[in-house]
Amino acid sequence: MLMNGRIGKLATLAIAALAFSACSKKDSSAVDTTAASSTVTGDTSAMSTGAPPAATWTDANIFALLDEANAADSAAGALAVTKGTAAAVRDFGRRMTRDHHQLRVQGEALAKKLNVTPSAPSDDPLPAAAQKEMDTLNSTAKGKDFDKAYIDSEVDAHKAVLDLATKAANITQTAELKALIQKAAPVIQGHLTLAESIQSKMK
Repeated sequence: MLMNGRIGKLATLAIAALAFSACSKKDSSAVDTTAASSTVTGDTSAMSTGAPPAATWTDANIFALLDEANAADSAAGALAVTKGTAAAVRDFGRRMTRDHHQLRVQGEALAKKLNVTPSAPSDDPLPAAAQKEMDTLNSTAKGKDFDKAYIDSEVDAHKAVLDLATKAANITQTAELKALIQKAAPVIQGHLTLAESIQSKMK
């Protein structure tokens, strides 16, 4: 998920949906590299304006968007682990990689159980937005600039994810998917609270 306040939008759709699941998962040291290349985007504004109307989402759309969002946040976290300077930032990146990887695993398992094939909306802006975000983080110098850019983006992303999770839970008529999203909400809030705490200590 991510760059100074712009991630809010990108995260809004992708991360919100996916993060809600990933955030509710248990610890896993596995690093998700499946979508590492197309995971974070520097300019989230593009995503917010290009996000498909939530009211039109099907369960297949929700599963796909969630997976894209989780993959993006996992990849951004992996980058923060290697490029972050502050211990708190690196630790946060590890947690995001672990939690969102687990979220992807949970989402994939539920989709398989429900026999739903994830299918992104035709106007899905997440892949391009995620790539742009990752490009921005990759081009930001290691040090305080990167740490701040990453944490700022994570704060915006998790706010967006909470909003997206709420919308997705209200839209789906599938009890198990709704339950998964609702169970993840407190975890996402925990991520947001931690990110805001780290952010408040940065100058």
